[in-house]
Formats: sequence, structure tokens, C-alpha cells
Amino acid sequence: MIYTVTLNPALDYVMKVGTLRFDDINRSKEETLYYGGKGINVSVILTRLGVENKALGFVAGFTGDALERMLKHDAINCDFNRLRSGSTRINVKIKADTELDINAQGPDISESEIEELLEKLDEIKAGDYLVLAGSVPRTLPADIYERMLQRLDGKGVNFVVDTTGSLLLNVLKYKPFLVKPNHHELGDLFGVTTKTDAEIETYARKLQKMGARNVLVSRSKDGAMLIDETGKAYKIGNAKGTLVNSVGCGDSMVGGFIAGYIQSNDYAHALRLGTVCGNATAFSEGLAEKADIDRIFELLDISKS
Repeated sequence: MIYTVTLNPALDYVMKVGTLRFDDINRSKEETLYYGGKGINVSVILTRLGVENKALGFVAGFTGDALERMLKHDAINCDFNRLRSGSTRINVKIKADTELDINAQGPDISESEIEELLEKLDEIKAGDYLVLAGSVPRTLPADIYERMLQRLDGKGVNFVVDTTGSLLLNVLKYKPFLVKPNHHELGDLFGVTTKTDAEIETYARKLQKMGARNVLVSRSKDGAMLIDETGKAYKIGNAKGTLVNSVGCGDSMVGGFIAGYIQSNDYAHALRLGTVCGNATAFSEGLAEKADIDRIFELLDISKS
């Protein structure tokens, strides 16, 4: 079983406007409501690939009710902890001649509510996967990821961590199965700028020496690189297509990678499926659909050394 954790999920209210004005009222041409959150996005991709998983995290208020209804409508298996006060946040995304994102901060979370979520993690068994994705909201302690992994340390759980900065560095001691920085984030971890394949590989291997078993580096238009736990390096480009949406591409890659590895026990296949899922989301209005994933899969080649 794969468990994803979304500490601060959201409803994303997307409004399409012709030309954004600041001196008059703007009138939307179209509105759409999506569920959001990096762990939730991973769960969606896993579900569409037919891989059993469960989404965990916090919800609150009537917006939390709406989020759960939407997920269940899409057959996403979820078991959120309900907060006793506040509301799940609503983020506003304005798409016009320019794009404007306003992300809410989310509800307050008490120490007792944190402990209730930690206790739920005890059901995770050896061989299962736990996916921690995204930043930690200000309403939670900065060491929440460490507390989660410490609780499960030594139980044979495969940790997948998709975050940045000290949040990532501080969990490497728990030897996560997979970390997935992008190439900018990778450089920031070491105070450098990574531009070449050789530089990316050098610093990815440094992360490996610090504890990560597998390091997957997404590289935007240049595809991705994987250093697997045996030391092999793999590179893959992107499929050809028109960029429509950048939201959720990294999460889609994580979901596809996990699914690919579980299905095949092969890192090359996992990288290929992960990249395909990221591409399929980039070419879509929302997260990748299974039909698009299947179509793009045949278009990508991979190399390893």
C-alpha cells in the first residue's frame, strides 16, 4: 500500500480572465474548482494508474467536506483527519494575459491533532510506501516530517520525500527510498547553480552519500536524471507537446515513478513512466489521464550509464 500525506490541502479556484486590470472590476470568462495539494496529486496519478493507495492529511470545515466529496467522486481513497476548527484553504488562481496566484495559509492545527495523525501512521507496514510532498505550513512545527519518519524508522517502510531545503536535508538520515528535487532545488541545497549534466550528477550523488537511496532530478524542458541505488545514472528527455499546465507535473512524476517501480522492479521503467506522467500533466488542463499516459509512453527513449 502507498500512503500519501498532504498536510495543507486546498481547493484551487481557477478563474480565466481576458486582460487583468487593476483600475476596474475584472469579470471572469470561466471558473473551475479543483482539489489541490502535492500528496493528493500523487494519489490521483497512482489511482489512474491502477495502484492502490490512500491519501492522508488534515481537512476542516465546509471546504474540507467539499474536498473529500470531490476526491471520492474521482475514486480517490482518502482517510483525512478532521480538524476541530477552521476551514480547508481556498487558493485563487487567475489566468489572464498574466497569471496571478494567491495561496491561503490554511487552518491552525493543535499538537493533539498532530499526534492523532502520527498515530494513524502506525498502520503502515513493512514494504509499504509513505509519500511526503510539499512544504510545511506555518501552523505546523518545522520538524513534522522528521517526526513522521522517526516514528516509522526501522520498520521497513519506503519513504518518498519531495520537498526542498532543510526539510529535505533533515530527513536524509532516515535513508528515504526516493527524493525528487528539481535541478534548481538541487543546486540550492549546496549553494551552487547546476547547469550541466555532469554538475547535476555530481550533486545528486552527494545527496545519495548523505542518505538518499535514489535521487530523481527533474529538469523542466531538459527531461530528468536518475541516480539509482546501485549507482547507475539514467537520463531521459521529454515528449513533444504544447505546455498547457505546469501545476502538478512534479507530483505526477513522483506518482508515475512509484507506480512504475512497483509494477516492474526496474528503475529505468520507473523513470520512463514518471517522466511520461509529468509530460502528460504538462500537456493537459489538469492532472494526467490514463489514456494520455499510455499514448505518450511509446514516445520516450531512455539512456543509462
